[in-house]
Amino acid sequence: MKIAFFASSLVSAYWNGAATYYRGMVYALHDRGHEVTFYEPDAFGRQEHRDIPDPDWARVVVYPAKSEAELLKTVEQARVADLIVKASGVGVFDELLERAVLQFQGPSTLVLFWDVDAPATLDRVHKNAADPFRALIPRYDLVLTYGGGNPVVKAYLSLGAKECVPIYNALDPSTHFPVPPDARFEADLGFLGNRLPDREARVDEFFLQTAASVPEKRFLLGGNGWQDKPMPANVNYLGHVFTHEHNAFNCTPLAVLNINRESMARYGFSPPTRVFEAAGAKACLITDAWEGIELFLEPDKEVLLAHNGADVVEHLRALTPERSRAIGEAGYHRIVAQHTYAHRASQLEAILGGMKR
Repeated sequence: MKIAFFASSLVSAYWNGAATYYRGMVYALHDRGHEVTFYEPDAFGRQEHRDIPDPDWARVVVYPAKSEAELLKTVEQARVADLIVKASGVGVFDELLERAVLQFQGPSTLVLFWDVDAPATLDRVHKNAADPFRALIPRYDLVLTYGGGNPVVKAYLSLGAKECVPIYNALDPSTHFPVPPDARFEADLGFLGNRLPDREARVDEFFLQTAASVPEKRFLLGGNGWQDKPMPANVNYLGHVFTHEHNAFNCTPLAVLNINRESMARYGFSPPTRVFEAAGAKACLITDAWEGIELFLEPDKEVLLAHNGADVVEHLRALTPERSRAIGEAGYHRIVAQHTYAHRASQLEAILGGMKR
């Protein structure tokens, strides 16, 4: 199957948290014999902050992001595809892309909307009945999301979607795996995430206030945008951490922390890529509590849950190296057995195979 994929970026994770997801899905689809062309705009400094060169498992087309005419010329290339995907959050001419890809829909071409931030998309269209995307939802053959579970499915169906199915984040064992510890990342607790309005208050509570409460512990913060944020003295801020360094970042601290954005936590069933990256590295993961975590990892055995910053403090004070290793091992085996991108690609094939043309 020839697949045309319009999304933010495959080659750069710079201000692009979905990069791991795209890479995992595209690589797994290629591995199953599909031919993927990934279209991404030259925008937001991502080409200057590439994590990977153009891969041999996908054709990458980087198009100018300066005019609608240039974009429409690029979209025309997708005419030969059997499956066209418009992902949310491309960041440049999203409304135009949402309309333009539908022109190729027909008996031999399916057109899907793949929402990598369903809470934000749904909040947007619910707040604005005139949002142009709202009227387009029923026209897509299928809506896929990378999280949200039943609440998101019901919301999309109520907006007229023909079908909505979550394709959750997962692990690519070829890129995220255990490595030796790296002295640069030594800490009691590490957190990796960009500074976003929807996350900042939760980072304050679960990470920065926690650090202030246990000044004898060492904390590690990676991600973009935190350089002017006041921090306790025991927090080491690294700035942007490239994807190839994520394994060492996850393997070295005693534990790593996941903090969902507020909207993701509210909808539940939304494990971000960091959960699977950490589990794939056999890290001891502490995550903020959200509905649906049990679908992916068993609390207290494969992951530690925190309902607030006080819970994080309690976990850190009780955590021993032996306990950390046991949780990391258990989480790793669960994810490898049930939640790799090979599993997700197989799921996608089954969904597409069951659709009526």
